[in-house]
Amino acid sequence: MAAGGTRRISAASARSHTRKNKQSSSSFLPKGIFKTLLLVFFTGFLAWAYQATRPPPPKICGSPDGPPVTSPRIKLRDGRNLSYLEFGVPKDTAKYKIIFVHGFDSCKLHNIFAATTSPALIEDLGVYIVSFDRPGYGESDPDPKRTLKSLALDIEELADKLELGSKFYVVGLSMGGEFVWPCLKYIPHRLAGVTLVAPVVNHWWPSFPSNISNEVYSQMFKQDQWCLRVAHYLPWLTYWWNTQTWFPGSSVASQSLDMFSPPDLEILSKLPPLTEAHKTQPRQQGEFESLHRDLNIAFGKWEFEPMELENPFPNNEGSVHIWMGDDDRFAPVTLQRYIAQQLPWVKYHEIERAGHMFALGDGMTDKILKALLNVTD
Repeated sequence: MAAGGTRRISAASARSHTRKNKQSSSSFLPKGIFKTLLLVFFTGFLAWAYQATRPPPPKICGSPDGPPVTSPRIKLRDGRNLSYLEFGVPKDTAKYKIIFVHGFDSCKLHNIFAATTSPALIEDLGVYIVSFDRPGYGESDPDPKRTLKSLALDIEELADKLELGSKFYVVGLSMGGEFVWPCLKYIPHRLAGVTLVAPVVNHWWPSFPSNISNEVYSQMFKQDQWCLRVAHYLPWLTYWWNTQTWFPGSSVASQSLDMFSPPDLEILSKLPPLTEAHKTQPRQQGEFESLHRDLNIAFGKWEFEPMELENPFPNNEGSVHIWMGDDDRFAPVTLQRYIAQQLPWVKYHEIERAGHMFALGDGMTDKILKALLNVTD
C-alpha cells in the first residue's frame, strides 16, 4: 500500500481491466434481449401457423361477392338454402320418386341417371329424379355444423318441401353413396329403397377387422394415406394440408388420373367433354366447405356404427343395393364384400373388369334403376 493509502495497480492488471471494459461495452446485445427476440419470433410463428390453418370465408351464392344463383332452391328450417335440379317425368304424375346424392368434388349436375339412363325407360316407368347440391357445393349454402345426421335430415326436408310423399328412394354415388348410410340410420321410415353406387367407405369404422383395413389402406397412394390421416386425426389441419405446397395433397382433389383403373379410362374416353358449369360449380363457393369438410366428415369418427344397422325393410317392401366394380381404386372392393357378408339384407352386385366409373358404361344405369325399383324385363 503506497503512502496516503493510494492503491497501486500493476500494468498487467490495468490492461486486463481495460480489455474487460471493451468487451462489455462492445457486446452486440444487451442482457436478456436474445430471449425476448426468440419469444417474439416464436409468437409470430404460431400466429402465422394459426392463420395458415384457417380457411378463407366461403363465397356464398347470391351474396355481393359470390356466384349467382341459377337454379331453384328451398330454404331449410335453419335458414340455409339448398339448390336442386329435377329430371324425368313431372313429380305430380311420377310413380317413383328418387333423390340422387352426388359424390366428392361434384354437384347436382353430375346425375348419372340424367347422363346415361334411357329416356324411354324413364318415361315408361314414370321416374322422377331430383339431384341437389350438398351443403357448400354448387349453389347450396355451406353448413359449418354439418354432420352425418344433418345431411340425412337435409334430404328428408328436401323431400318434404318438394312434396315427394311419405316415402322416396335415395341413390348415392361414390362419396354420396357413403353419405346414404346416415339415411338408413336416421330416416329409415321415409325410405322406399336405397342404392349405393361405388360407395366410398371409411376404413376407420370400428367393425372392420384390422387386417382388412390395413390391406385397403396399403393400396392407396402415400399422399392419399396422409391426407386421410389428417382428416381423421387432425381435421383442423385439413385445409392447410390440401393447400400447402411442401407435400402432395389428395390425388382425388387434385383431379389426378393416376387413380383411375384401365376400365375407368376407357369409359372416360367415350364420355362427352364436361361443360364449364360441371367443372366450376362444385368448388365455386370455396374448397373448404365443399371438399375439405367432406373429407373430415366422411373419414372422421362416425357417430354411429353402420354394421349395427337393422334391415329397414323387414317385410321386403323395399331393398338396399350396393353396386361395385372389382377394379375400383377409389373404393377398394374388399370393404364392400365384408359389408355384404355382415349385412345379409344388402343386395350386393359386383361387376367384373369394372372400375369406379362403371355406372357410366352402356346400359348400367338402366340395370341399377330396374334393380332398385324391382322392375323385371
